[in-house]
Amino acid sequence: MTKINQSGCERLNSDALPTQLVSPQNYLRQSLPARLGAGRSLIFQLDPALSYIETQYQPSRDLAIGSKIDFGEPRLVITLGIAGQSRFIDSKGHELRFSQGHTTITSFDSSSGERRYQANQAVKQLRFSIGKAWLGRYLGENESEFFFRHNALRLLSCRPTGMQSLAAAGQLLACDVGTPLAPLMLNGHTMTILANELGELCRQEQYGYSRFDSGSRKLANSARDILAQSYRNPPSLESLASALGITPFKLKNLFQHYFNNTPYGVVIDIRMNHAYRLLESKQLPISVVAEAVGYRHASNFSLAFNKYFGISPKQVARKR
Repeated sequence: MTKINQSGCERLNSDALPTQLVSPQNYLRQSLPARLGAGRSLIFQLDPALSYIETQYQPSRDLAIGSKIDFGEPRLVITLGIAGQSRFIDSKGHELRFSQGHTTITSFDSSSGERRYQANQAVKQLRFSIGKAWLGRYLGENESEFFFRHNALRLLSCRPTGMQSLAAAGQLLACDVGTPLAPLMLNGHTMTILANELGELCRQEQYGYSRFDSGSRKLANSARDILAQSYRNPPSLESLASALGITPFKLKNLFQHYFNNTPYGVVIDIRMNHAYRLLESKQLPISVVAEAVGYRHASNFSLAFNKYFGISPKQVARKR
């Protein structure tokens, strides 16, 4: 059953999409209802812990496909945007964008939300869903832990797709799945893509970000501006990194390099200096100042203020 909201976006659940098993190749074909436009996904199970999904959509109207996934174990999903773009918005309102020419890497063990597509826009994407066991087999248990530090939906990376990966993606799309050698070809091209895209992410984690340029400076300033505007209720490290399209690891390195501080430390700087100005210039109760800079309890604020400046809020107020 589908629903249409007032904006004209049609909604349906993924389990309502017509699905058939194609034999003897044993892959699933999931189709978009003809009245909603052209679209289908081919789902190949290459390994018990590795699947490859090839999606091509061109809906005739704005479309939102809802899904609720619970793998029972952490999964890594690598999405290559070949054409067009789509969005995924989870039940908490967090948004991920999948754009042409970019590889997006996420991790989660369960998710609930909607994939959204624009009317009359052709979208072509390749997705690889990888289980923790598969990664552990190739990278080792310790190395694979980097990808699964949180169970919630987490953006690990969003960057331009490598040239070797694009070439392998072209081979995947051109593969004749009806031939006897199709499984071997699918596995070979998939492994090329995973080696390239995961290899870059592993290098970022292992060596950090030793090269900084004007783009890095802009990212750092943008992150600091976001914190300056939302210091009363700042985003988490993961949410801030996601908003900028980078990993939390890179975000911490940028702050250390440019500000010699952590994102949380910058929030404390902003809060404390703003609080000092309020205490120094206005006749406000300490509880009001505490609330104005994001503290629910005046006692917690006083402790943090004293630790930061070496004097209490009352002493600053008395100076005035």
